[in-house]
Amino acid sequence: MSQDLRAVEGIVFNLQHYCIHDGPGIRTNVFVQGCPLRCIWCANPESQKATPQLMYLADKCTGCGSCMAACPQKAIQRRADHPEKMCTDRTLCTACGACINACRADGRTISGKVMTAGEAFDKVAADKLFYGKDGGLTVTGGEALAHPEFTGALVQLCKAAGISTAVETCGAVAWQVMQPVLQHTDIVLYDIKQMDSALHKQYTGLGNEMILENLEHISNETDCTIIVRCPVIPPCNDSPENFHALGRFLVEKKIRVSEINLLPYHNLGEGKREQLEPGDQGFASRTPTPEEMEGHKNILRSYGFVVK
Repeated sequence: MSQDLRAVEGIVFNLQHYCIHDGPGIRTNVFVQGCPLRCIWCANPESQKATPQLMYLADKCTGCGSCMAACPQKAIQRRADHPEKMCTDRTLCTACGACINACRADGRTISGKVMTAGEAFDKVAADKLFYGKDGGLTVTGGEALAHPEFTGALVQLCKAAGISTAVETCGAVAWQVMQPVLQHTDIVLYDIKQMDSALHKQYTGLGNEMILENLEHISNETDCTIIVRCPVIPPCNDSPENFHALGRFLVEKKIRVSEINLLPYHNLGEGKREQLEPGDQGFASRTPTPEEMEGHKNILRSYGFVVK
């Protein structure tokens, strides 16, 4: 059975060791490629599509043109406005990697590769000495449940080895897909972006009805520890009304919340978005002030929650 689990494949775009912000203790984070949402502030925009993505690092590009000559799809051309740099037609690019092998300046790379659950488990298990009583595995993304068979196999392997398991999810996944994975999960890091469904759809591409329903399912039908995580993104969701709505929902639905984490916006995703060559200006926000974050915390604390 364990060999069958080890052979299950998924697409992973990163694996980070010694993480301290995605669940309790020291954890190893496995980042799964693909996400059903399209959050305009996404910190990992290269992970949104479920297939490997070509990343172009313009600051390293020397404009030699070797990538253009190597591309079998003829997807690479010189930029009309900056002929010393290159641009990629993403409708033609298959992320085959030919341009990466041709680039002598390391100006191109691929985000996402096929990995088996066994390969990921071996890397997680190698860190077991550092986990102590609180740490362990966190599967995140993208969306941890974008490849549910892979994530399910990985958490089962870790549970069998005595390693604590956590899954971070946006919740926009059918309960029938989520439930089998959570049977082997200790902690759910559950993202709540915006309580108003119309605004949620405006900023993420989908309404929040399934997300809120799934949170009720997790609370009522599993033994998972629930940590609610809220990115704070001015002006998308940082209003007092939004945090009051969240507090009321959690209380009225009697959600078993261990704690709420507020995550202030950072712009680290913008550089990655540029590497995807989207051809637009991206998203602009700002980091909330400490005073603003304290105000948001106080609102949620007034509903009886531990807020960090």
